[in-house]
Amino acid sequence: MKVITLASFFLTTLLCAPLWAADTPATKAPASFNVKTYGAAGDNKTKDTAAFQKALDACSAAGGGEVVVPAGNYLIGSIELHSNTTLRLEKDVFVIESGDVNDYPIIAGRFEGANADVHRGLIYANNASNITIAGPGGFSAASALGSLRNPRAPVVIELVNCTNPTLDGFSLQYDRPVSRDIWCIHPMYCTNLVVKGLYIRSQGTNGDGIDVDSCSKVTIENCDISAGDDAISLKSGRGLEAVRIGKPTEDVTIKDSILNSVNFAAIGLGTEISGGIRNVSVSNCTISGVQNAIFIKSRDGRGGYIENLTFDNITVEKSPTFVGFDLVSKGIQASEPVTGDVEKWTKVSNLTFKNIKVTNVRTLVEVQPSRAGDGISPDRPLDGLTLSNITGTVQRGLVLTNMVNVNLSDINVTGFEGDLLTLKNVTGKGLDKPSSSTANLPATSATPAPAAATAP
Repeated sequence: MKVITLASFFLTTLLCAPLWAADTPATKAPASFNVKTYGAAGDNKTKDTAAFQKALDACSAAGGGEVVVPAGNYLIGSIELHSNTTLRLEKDVFVIESGDVNDYPIIAGRFEGANADVHRGLIYANNASNITIAGPGGFSAASALGSLRNPRAPVVIELVNCTNPTLDGFSLQYDRPVSRDIWCIHPMYCTNLVVKGLYIRSQGTNGDGIDVDSCSKVTIENCDISAGDDAISLKSGRGLEAVRIGKPTEDVTIKDSILNSVNFAAIGLGTEISGGIRNVSVSNCTISGVQNAIFIKSRDGRGGYIENLTFDNITVEKSPTFVGFDLVSKGIQASEPVTGDVEKWTKVSNLTFKNIKVTNVRTLVEVQPSRAGDGISPDRPLDGLTLSNITGTVQRGLVLTNMVNVNLSDINVTGFEGDLLTLKNVTGKGLDKPSSSTANLPATSATPAPAAATAP
C-alpha cells in the first residue's frame, strides 16, 4: 500500500494550487470626478461651466474615468469632453444651456452641408475616442440662441471625428422660444456611434432630433423623439466640397424607436447628400410626420447617392405621406455644385419597404411635384423600389414617376378613391396587379400618365 507522507501532501498541494485556486484580480473601478468637488453650484443661477471643465480635464489627466453630475440644475456654456470619459447625469439632474452667446466659442464646423464657422456645441468633443454621455438626468435648452446664423447657433451635443461614442439614457428638452431653431444632436465624421434610450423633445423649425452627418457604423435604438424638424436626419454634405471630403453616412441601424416630427418628417434623407448615404436599416419603429413620415430629398448640383435602404416592420400614423420623394428642388444650392447632365442628380437605388402598416395616411408613396416639374429627373431615374406587404388605410395610393426596376407585391390597403397606381415612365413588376387579395385594385398599367396633382 502506497503511503502519502505529510511532506509530499503539502508539496503536491503547493504545485497544484495555481491550477484551481489562482487569484482573479478585482476589476478596478473607474476614477470618479464629481463636478461639485470642482466648485459646481447646481442652483440654476451660478454659471458652472468652469467647474464642469475642470472636472473633465482632471478626468482626462488621470487617463479617463467618470465625471459625475449629482442632482441639481446646472447652468453652463460650452464644455469639451476628452477621450475615455463618461459624463454621467444622475437622477434629478438638468444641465441647462446658458443664454450668453459669449459662452460658445466660434470654431470651424459644418452647417447645412457646408464648411462654416459655428458656435461650439453645449457638449462638444473632437477627435475623442471611447466617450459616453449617460443619464438618467437630462439637458435643457430654452434660450433664444437657436435663431443664430452666421455663425451657426450652438447645438446641444456635437461630436466631431469621434470613435466609439455612446449616448445613453438621458433626456433632452429643447424648447427655445424662437420659431427657427437648431439641431439637438449632431454627430459628424464619427465611427461606431451608439445612441440608445434617449427621450428628445424640440419644437421649432430646424430643431432636428439627431442629425447623422457623414458617420459610419451607427446604431440608434429604443429612442423616443418628437422633433420640431426631422426626428432623425441622415446627411453627408453638399456639392463638390463634400465629394472631395468623401465621407458618406453608411451602415446605419435604426430600430425599436418612436419617431415623430411636428413640422416635417420622422426620417429625412438629404438634402445634403453629396457624400452619399448607403446601407441603412430601419426596423420595428412607429413613425409619423406632419408632411411625410419618410422624406427622401435632394436637388440638382448635389450628385451623390442613396443606396441600399431597408425599412421593415414599420407602423405609420397620422402622416400626409408615408414616403415622399423630391430629388429635384429641395435644399440650398452649393457654392460648388456637382455638374453634368446626369451627374448633377442624386443616384437613388435599391430601396425596400416591407411589412408596413399605415393608419390615417393620406398618400401611400408619392414622387411629389416640384417647382422644376417631376420630383425625380428622367435623366437619372430611381433604380429599384420594392414595396411588399403593405396594409392599412389610405386616401390615395402610389404616385410614381421616373423609376425602373419597381417591384410591388401584397399592397393590401383600403379606403382610397380612384386608382391605386398613378404611373409615369415607370417599369418593373407588379404594376398591373400589386396585390391579388385587395378588392380595391384597379386595372392599371405602366403607360405614361399625366403628373399627379399635389395631395390636398
